[in-house]
Amino acid sequence: MALMRGLAGGRNRASGSRFSVVAFILICFLAPLIFFLARGLQTSDQEDISALPSKQVVKLKEWQTLQDLKSLFSKEVLDAIMGSVDDMGPLSLDNFRKNNFSASWRVVGAMISNVTSKGQEIPHARQEIPKAEAAKSSDDYAQWNDNPAQVARRQLIEKRREKRAADLVKNDHEAIVKLENAAIEHSKSVDSAVLGKYNLWRKENENENADTTVRLMRDQMIMAMVYSSIAKMKNKLVIYQELQFQLKESQRSLGEATSDAELPHSAHEKIKGMGHVLSKAKEQLYDCKLVTGKLRAMLQTADEKVRGLKKQSAFLSQTAAKTIPNAIHCLSMRLTIDYYLLPPEKRKFPRSENLENPDLYHYALFSDNVLAASVVVNSTVMNAKDPSKHVFHLVTDKLNFGAMNMWFLLNPPGKATIHVENVDEFKWLNSSYCPVLRQLESATMKEFYFKAGHPTTLSSGASNLKYRNPKYLSMLNHLRFYLPEVYPKLDRILFLDDDIVVQKDLTGLWSVDLHGKVNGAVETCGESFHRFDKYLNFSNPHIARNFDPNACGWAYGMNFFDLKVWKKKDITGIYHKWQNMNEGRTLWKLGTLPPGLITFYGLTHPLNKSWHVLGLGYNPSVDRKEIQNAAVIHYNGNMKPWLDISMAKYRSYWTKYVKYDHLYLRNCKFSERR
Repeated sequence: MALMRGLAGGRNRASGSRFSVVAFILICFLAPLIFFLARGLQTSDQEDISALPSKQVVKLKEWQTLQDLKSLFSKEVLDAIMGSVDDMGPLSLDNFRKNNFSASWRVVGAMISNVTSKGQEIPHARQEIPKAEAAKSSDDYAQWNDNPAQVARRQLIEKRREKRAADLVKNDHEAIVKLENAAIEHSKSVDSAVLGKYNLWRKENENENADTTVRLMRDQMIMAMVYSSIAKMKNKLVIYQELQFQLKESQRSLGEATSDAELPHSAHEKIKGMGHVLSKAKEQLYDCKLVTGKLRAMLQTADEKVRGLKKQSAFLSQTAAKTIPNAIHCLSMRLTIDYYLLPPEKRKFPRSENLENPDLYHYALFSDNVLAASVVVNSTVMNAKDPSKHVFHLVTDKLNFGAMNMWFLLNPPGKATIHVENVDEFKWLNSSYCPVLRQLESATMKEFYFKAGHPTTLSSGASNLKYRNPKYLSMLNHLRFYLPEVYPKLDRILFLDDDIVVQKDLTGLWSVDLHGKVNGAVETCGESFHRFDKYLNFSNPHIARNFDPNACGWAYGMNFFDLKVWKKKDITGIYHKWQNMNEGRTLWKLGTLPPGLITFYGLTHPLNKSWHVLGLGYNPSVDRKEIQNAAVIHYNGNMKPWLDISMAKYRSYWTKYVKYDHLYLRNCKFSERR
C-alpha cells in the first residue's frame, strides 16, 4: 500500500523520477498478473456471455477487466499501462528497457485514442472519459514528459515531414504532367483528320471535374488485365481466375457509364473486391520489366485500334456528309411541285428595283439546300437593325430552283429584298470560258469520280474520299470566283456560305477599310496549322517559287469583296491562270479554298476574328464565349447542323432559326433534335 501511495503521489514534480522507477517495476511485474486476471474473468463469465455476438463479447470482457483493475490500481498506473499497449504494442520487458521511462516517453493523448493497433474500437470505458478530466490529465503528463526544447524539436520534425510529403506530391504531379505532355506530343503524329481534328489528348478537351470513380474502375481493369496476363504466363491459375472474375464483375458494373452518376450502387463493392485481388496479385506477381512490357504492348494495341477506328469513322463521316436527308429531299420536291402549279404572275418577288442599288447592303448566297439557305436569310434579317436595306442574291441549280423560289414566296424575309437565280441559265458560264468546268467535263475527272473500279473502301484513305464529294462537281461551289460577272452593277458584296448562322447586325462590314485589298476575311492560321503549306503542293516549282509556305490561310464562308478593285486586279483572270496550270491536280487537290488562297494572295485584308468563328462542324472544343460573341458562326466540316452526325452541343444555334411548326416541315417529318 505504501508503494501504491508513493505512485499516487507522482503528480508532484519533485517525485517525477521516483514515479518513473515505480511505474516501471509495477508494469514489468504486474503485466502477467493482469493477463491471468483477464483469463480468469474470461473463464468465469464464459457461460453468461456465450449468447452474445463475438465482438460484443470481446468488448464486454475488456470492460470487466478494466473495472476490476480500477479497484486494484491507481489511475496513473492504469494510464501508463494503457499508453504502453497503444504506443508500443503488447507489453514486454524489451520495450521498457528500450524506452527506460525517460522524460521523452510520450503517453500524451494515448488514453483518448479510439483505435487500437488492430483497428478495433476501444471499449466504452475508455471512450467515455470526461473531456475536462482528459484535458487535465494530458496537461499534467505534458508537464513532466516534455520540456520546451523537446516540444520545439518535435514540432520542427513534424514540419520537415510535412514539407517532404508536399515535395513528393509536387514531384509526382510534375511527373504526371510530363507524361501527359509526352502523350500529347505523340498524339500529334496520329492521323486526327477524322471529324475535323478532334483529338482525345487535346488540352482543351480535358474535364476539370473528372469522374474519379469511373476513372478508378478503368485503371483497376487495366491493371487486372496486366496481372492476369502475367499470372497466366507464370501458371498462377488461382490468382488468374480471381482476376478474371473481378474483371468481369467490374466490366458488368461499369457497362457504358461515363460519369459517376451513371454507376450502380454496387460499383463501390466491386472496387473494393478488385482492389483486394490486385493487392494480392501485386505481392505475388509484380515485376517491373514484365508490367512495363505488358502496358507498352497494350498501348500499342490500343493505338492500332484507334487508327483503324479513325479510318472507319472518316470513311463513314465522308459518306454521311455526301448524303441528302430524306426530310430535305421531301421538302424540295413538295415545294417544286407547288411552285410550278403557281401561275407565272405569282412567281415574282417584290422590290426588284433594289437588286442593283449600290447604296444597299448586298449578300451573295449560292446553295442547293432550301432549309440551309432559309436559316442564313432568316438569321441575317432577324439580327439586322434595318432589314429594308438588305438585299439577298440567291443562286441555285436547276433541280432546286422551283423549291427555293416557292419557299421564299411563302416565307418572305420581312422588308428585305430577295431574288433567286438559276446557275444553269448563266450562258457565259461554259467550258470555253471556265477552266474548272472544262476540267470537270474531262475524261480524267470522270474517271476519278465515276469509274466503277475506283476504291471507295477504307484502304483508299479518307483524304482522297473527301475530294470525291459531289459539291466539288457543282458550279455553285466555284461561282464565287465570278462575282463581278454575276453582279456587274454592284461595287461591294458580302459572300455567305449556306452553313453559317448570323447572330449580329453585319452592316458594320461595309464601313471596314480594306486598304486597297479585294477580300476581307478572318485568318485561320495558328502557330503551325492552316498555313499555305497545308493546302498547296510546295514540291511543285510553280508553287514554291510564287508563295510563302508559312503564309496565313483565311476562311471562306463570310467574305467581304470589293468588286471595283476585283475588276482592276483582274482577279478572275488570275484564278483562270492557276486553274489551267492545275489541269492534272498537281498544284492542289479539288476544292475552292486552295485556289482562293492563290488567287487572293497578297490581296486579303484580315478581319477581326469576332466577325467569323469557325469549326462548329468538326471541332467539339470551340469556346462557347467565342460562339456567343461572334457575328457569324460557321458549321464548316462534315457535321452540318441538318445532318444526323451533327454535334448536339452546337445545333441549338442553328435550329432556333428553323420554323419547325411550318406545314411543309411537318409534312416532311422534320423534328428538332436536341
